[in-house]
Amino acid sequence: MLDTQISLKEHDESRQGEALILEGDKEKLSGRKLYIESYGCQMNFADSEIVASILLDKGFETTSDYKEADVVFINTCSIRENAEQRVRNRLKEFESAKSKKPGMIVGVLGCMAERLKSKFLEEEKLVDVVVGPDAYRDLPNLIEKVDDGTRAVNVLLSREETYADISPVRLNTNGITAFISIMRGCDNMCSFCVVPFTRGRERSRDPYSIVKEAQELFNDGYREVTLLGQNVDSYKWSLSETENNQDETVITFAKLLEMVAAVDPLLRIRFSTSHPKDITDEVLHSMAKHENICNYIHLPVQSGNSRVLELMNRTYNRDWYINRIDAIRSIIPTCGISTDVITGFCSETEEEHQDTLSIMDYVKYDYAYMFAYSERPGTLAAKRYEDDIPEEIKKRRLTEVVTKQREHSHYRLKEQVGKTHKVLIEGFSKRSDKDYCGRNDQNAMVVFPVDPRFKVGDYVTVMGLDCTSATLIGKIID
Repeated sequence: MLDTQISLKEHDESRQGEALILEGDKEKLSGRKLYIESYGCQMNFADSEIVASILLDKGFETTSDYKEADVVFINTCSIRENAEQRVRNRLKEFESAKSKKPGMIVGVLGCMAERLKSKFLEEEKLVDVVVGPDAYRDLPNLIEKVDDGTRAVNVLLSREETYADISPVRLNTNGITAFISIMRGCDNMCSFCVVPFTRGRERSRDPYSIVKEAQELFNDGYREVTLLGQNVDSYKWSLSETENNQDETVITFAKLLEMVAAVDPLLRIRFSTSHPKDITDEVLHSMAKHENICNYIHLPVQSGNSRVLELMNRTYNRDWYINRIDAIRSIIPTCGISTDVITGFCSETEEEHQDTLSIMDYVKYDYAYMFAYSERPGTLAAKRYEDDIPEEIKKRRLTEVVTKQREHSHYRLKEQVGKTHKVLIEGFSKRSDKDYCGRNDQNAMVVFPVDPRFKVGDYVTVMGLDCTSATLIGKIID
């Protein structure tokens, strides 16, 4: 039996009485163990912390071993086909554990839940509950339905949900760095992307709740926050949206950055992801103005060719993108820049691929996320264009992009040798407990010998002495 919620009105009405109903059932849920595994973007990891908060409030306990859990959730990504295949393989492992532990509940959260709800529940029957990104408040209710023998699903998208009132439970944290979600959804309709269909329309979170969360994190010992959104530069909040407020002042992303930076000079601010069509000089000047806003921007290019960018519906061309790069270099000369690149998009020619390589040469990115194009069902590209580039050509082009980026990453790190860097100690190096590691302003990972005068969470000044292709090696200086 499958219980499906399909009415937005019914969903909103159920939310009104949710607190009273679930409070009475807290004892029933109390003491059960929760395991959450996350895949994909940083937003998914932040969402898992919201899920944990909702369920811990109902008496759940978290565990790092899915075999001992009573409820197992996998928070999923639909951006690429291989990510979906990894999730399916993992669900089969959970299914094996479930066969040895009667009563275990297995659920799928996030973007795959939104996109493949029927397939998971009706065809593959791998899971008991499927929950979309905007329905996490309904999880206790859905779990109880599964307890009563009914598989359950809620993948309704919301025009308002931001989870602004929920304090995330920090999972797998180092106690130093944390994510803060500032907005949800996306209004851009990039032809290759499923996010607008799986996460809904864009809506910004109340800036005062964001500042409050940042202040609480700082008070708890955190020293770096990353502001998250599919497109942070389009963040916009009108003060008139707050209760009984007639002020029409609009809080832009640039203003929000400054509000969070004002929490404390010792709280570092990062953000992701920026969009080339929306990032403004105002944002860049805000970054330059505040030392604790890190000089690092993730600015996806996807392709260096204007025709391909138009097919991707990226709403900018090559010249516009270069203009934004030039503005960054002018206003923040030391800014680190990373990007996303897709090779082998529909009808991409060899000459157009060369345009991508040439824009990489122009920017010399510090880092890049690089992928061969993977057609996603339901996207505009899947409906409009033929996925006509052979896999071997996609992979060969990807190899060329990866090779070039490796050279550029090494080039950017060598630029930082011989210079001093303010580094936040995040923990010990993966290779040795005799070395600390942390990131500098440009988001480069820095490894340096442990100095007993300093501990995790301290800022130190490090002189860059050498580098590998991925890491800056240095030592603490007074």
